[in-house]
Amino acid sequence: QVHLVESGGGLVQAGGSLRLSCVASGLNLNYYYIGWFRQAPGKEREGVSCISSSDGSTTYADSVKGRFSISRDNAKNTVYLQMNSLKPEDTAIYYCAGIGSWITKPEVCEPHEYDLWGQGTQVTVSS
Repeated sequence: QVHLVESGGGLVQAGGSLRLSCVASGLNLNYYYIGWFRQAPGKEREGVSCISSSDGSTTYADSVKGRFSISRDNAKNTVYLQMNSLKPEDTAIYYCAGIGSWITKPEVCEPHEYDLWGQGTQVTVSS
């Protein structure tokens, strides 16, 4: 079976840091575009950051640029999201998602471009 499993969420004070991990099983991340998305209560799911399968190019939402960093370790079949200088408005459930590179190349870092989803991990930032 194919799975993406997120971990690393938690409760942190504003200004703090967390590192989220997305571990893949049953698939080779080398061949997947991977994104991190989040959904706050009452809001739509939004793209946070995405990374390509080939050249490792990255995209970031304006709201997280300069604070978050996405990276991948294909040997560990894992994608990370390092989150620094966290703000209360970063509070959300964070999901990782993937799409096979043989299926499509995502044009934008938005949820509808991805079809394999993890279960999410809660991030809560207190003020």
